[in-house]
Amino acid sequence: MADRARLADLLGQPVAAVTPLHGGDLSEVCEIRLADGTALVAKTGPLVATEARMLTAIACTGAPAPGVVAQSGDLLVMERLEETRPPPAGWATLGAALKALHASTGTAYGWAEDYAFGPAAIPNAPLQDWPAFWAERRLLAWPQALPRDIARRLEALATRLPDLLPHHPTPALLHGDLWTGNVLFTANSAALIDPACYHGDAEVDLAMLHLFGQPGPGFAGTYGALAPGWQDRRAIYTLWPALVHLRLFGAGYRGMVENYLSQVKA
Repeated sequence: MADRARLADLLGQPVAAVTPLHGGDLSEVCEIRLADGTALVAKTGPLVATEARMLTAIACTGAPAPGVVAQSGDLLVMERLEETRPPPAGWATLGAALKALHASTGTAYGWAEDYAFGPAAIPNAPLQDWPAFWAERRLLAWPQALPRDIARRLEALATRLPDLLPHHPTPALLHGDLWTGNVLFTANSAALIDPACYHGDAEVDLAMLHLFGQPGPGFAGTYGALAPGWQDRRAIYTLWPALVHLRLFGAGYRGMVENYLSQVKA
């Protein structure tokens, strides 16, 4: 947990309390309360500097995200957003936020820095060809860490990606880990937290958002229609988070991976 004295030094004012919060695979998370009553969130971890840059990139698009207050070394301090149950228009605001995020585009597929979900590396070195990026930087990112039969099926699928994915979709700014747990609903918006940003096909975020359920009413209307053929691509894109779950949490997710591989006849 973040040290109170170090936090006070970074922020330039006394810290009255530090309370642990539920964290993820990358960082320890806590709420800090300043002497004047202001509440903030602090994270510690090896990649928080990269996360700070990702949060700033998201905020620059107009999509709601926690503001970066300060960052030094392995310590990140962010705005504390007040979470609520999804308000009536909550999913519609998420659709609008994601549309704004994806309207920000890059010149290649990838990101200036690599990232990771715990021990699962996320290589992001930019490429100009999208099927090559999805094969090399995602599905084949760490075949040695997967069951041998799964790795072989992924290798076979990778050779077919040029026929299954568009070669040059708009390189949209992606959240990169957009499951519902990384959407924080407030009274007036749906904020994007814990990003793993890079530029790629916008359908990747949509696939992840549907991995464990479906967005609520109003989302599709504000986000807008997807490109024709998206149904055929969804299993390919959902394979990546399924592989991450298999890597991080074990054999209980093998069936999910095999299901998506079977959907794409791999």
